[in-house]
Amino acid sequence: MYKRINKSSKRAGWLVILLIPMVACNQTRPTDPDYIRENYTKREVYITMRDGVRLFTAIYEPRDRSVAYPILMQRTPYSCSPYGENNYPGRLGPNPALMREKYIFVYQDVRGRYKSEGRFQEMTPAIDHKQSVSQVDESSDTYDTIDWLLKNTHNNGRAGIYGISYPGFYASASLPEAHPALKAVSPQAPVTDEFIGDDCNHNGAFFLLDNFDFYNYFDGPRTASGQDYQPVFKVPHPDAYSFFLNLGPLGRANTSRYFRDSTMIWRQVVAHDTYDGFWQARNIRPHLRDIRPAVLVVGGWYDAEDLFGALRTYEAIEQQNPVNRNRLVMGPWTHGGWSAPSWTGFGGYGFGSDVNRYFQDSLETRFFNFYLKDKGSEDSTEATVFETGSNQWRHYATWPPRNAVPTAFYLQTGQGLSTQPPAANGGSDSYLSDPAHPVPYTAGAYGDRNNQYMIEDQRFASRRPDVVTYRSSPLTQAITVTGRLRASLFVSTSGTDADFIVKIIDEYPSDPSGTGVGVQRLVRAEVFRGKFRHSYEQPAAFVPNQVDSVSFDLNEIAHRFEKGHRLVVQIQSSWFPLVDRNPQQYLRIPGARETDFKAVRIRIYHEAEFPSRIILPVMQ
Repeated sequence: MYKRINKSSKRAGWLVILLIPMVACNQTRPTDPDYIRENYTKREVYITMRDGVRLFTAIYEPRDRSVAYPILMQRTPYSCSPYGENNYPGRLGPNPALMREKYIFVYQDVRGRYKSEGRFQEMTPAIDHKQSVSQVDESSDTYDTIDWLLKNTHNNGRAGIYGISYPGFYASASLPEAHPALKAVSPQAPVTDEFIGDDCNHNGAFFLLDNFDFYNYFDGPRTASGQDYQPVFKVPHPDAYSFFLNLGPLGRANTSRYFRDSTMIWRQVVAHDTYDGFWQARNIRPHLRDIRPAVLVVGGWYDAEDLFGALRTYEAIEQQNPVNRNRLVMGPWTHGGWSAPSWTGFGGYGFGSDVNRYFQDSLETRFFNFYLKDKGSEDSTEATVFETGSNQWRHYATWPPRNAVPTAFYLQTGQGLSTQPPAANGGSDSYLSDPAHPVPYTAGAYGDRNNQYMIEDQRFASRRPDVVTYRSSPLTQAITVTGRLRASLFVSTSGTDADFIVKIIDEYPSDPSGTGVGVQRLVRAEVFRGKFRHSYEQPAAFVPNQVDSVSFDLNEIAHRFEKGHRLVVQIQSSWFPLVDRNPQQYLRIPGARETDFKAVRIRIYHEAEFPSRIILPVMQ
């Protein structure tokens, strides 16, 4: 997903996704392997954990022994290649500036992955207050690794850890009961809670496209050398929409052709279709207490994998650690985009500058230098966020900012949108949601995920009869929306279950007078599986044709809607094949049959008694 760096990630094609973690792991911005060879020595060792399991570790130590350097580590399930003490990568560390600053760079294959011993666990559950050496998790493995490194390298007694996506989870997981020498941690797009908002599920809705491709790569057999994995199966699909529609119900992936082995991670994540103990144990947030290291959480507004993870990791540390050194950076990036050589635009949207130069030089490098080398200052604000629309970095003393005022925008008769509550007889809009013809998540035909869907023009969806679009009047003045969004809908369905996808869109004028429908650029979107409207642990059926409420949060935005633009809200009930099809009947979706999928009539209400609305944090 990205998590994987797309633990998925999957995509940009999913390979890009996978590459990001590997990129993060193997440092991809090609620079100069000769520089690394000339300035660093390389060792490959096995470090023994407290329970006897040995983890493969690559150590790059500066040749200059006149100075004791800090340790900067990444732990990964994606391989710490290139293997072999005479083989050097093209880059060390999270960015080239840090590589030239000189650190002891350490890369480690986590338990059960690549060349390390032990059993791999998906999102290893954290164990608080361990009672014996047999109780191990990622916090203890990090602790034991740092302890060994302190005794076996020429270091200054300080260590840091960073990682993107799945390696970002390992960074977060190092924080509870951290080693005293661990002084600086940067979880970047960290996988955090795979049922509520990261990778596997969003609000209980299964992310089919990403998971199918990711686990095919991630869950395949390990080669004898331990240096690679083979895919579970080979199935090129140039048009993912057609492929997954022809695949049919989700359970058909659990066959001899695809995920045949009952022990596969795919089978586990599909089987656990409520927020049960499996998922709760893998939520790192409750364990982020009593945090001592300084923390820099990094995320991207266009991260299709772990936008939730960055925002909610920062939030969890803030709420559970009254005294902390916890900072947040959010930029206009896709999954791991901040580690690229430069980043000046995305999806036809230019940012007016190289945002990566600012992040790498002024934020990331300064963070590690200050806490690990006592070099310079670390005077960044609590939250440094890039405001899209205006293309400005903003600095806030709190996140969300205190002067963001929750403002309700109500759906109106005639598919309007305004801050005025709807009339008593406002009525409703309806559409037929047919699982045989689901709404695509993107306009084109793609084999892998179209990574630009998070910023794509939504006019292709506006033209469909199974999507309702609510548009404000042209704005008489610009409005800036900064912080978390909430959808509060009154709905009914002729079935007993339904998904609700809500999109927040910035519609550009089609001409200077602002008439017609211009580009509808997606700003934020999220899906919610309706049966979880009361509880993620205990789903409940809808009563057919009875008005009910569905309310849920969307991830934050920082966006300026310019004067003359329109604020647009779209609502639909499928987002395929990004999200698996809901049969729209109340049942266990992993066990659904083809005959269980039914077309249903969905109604969205907008009247005084049932005032559906979107609540936006408008800056004052």
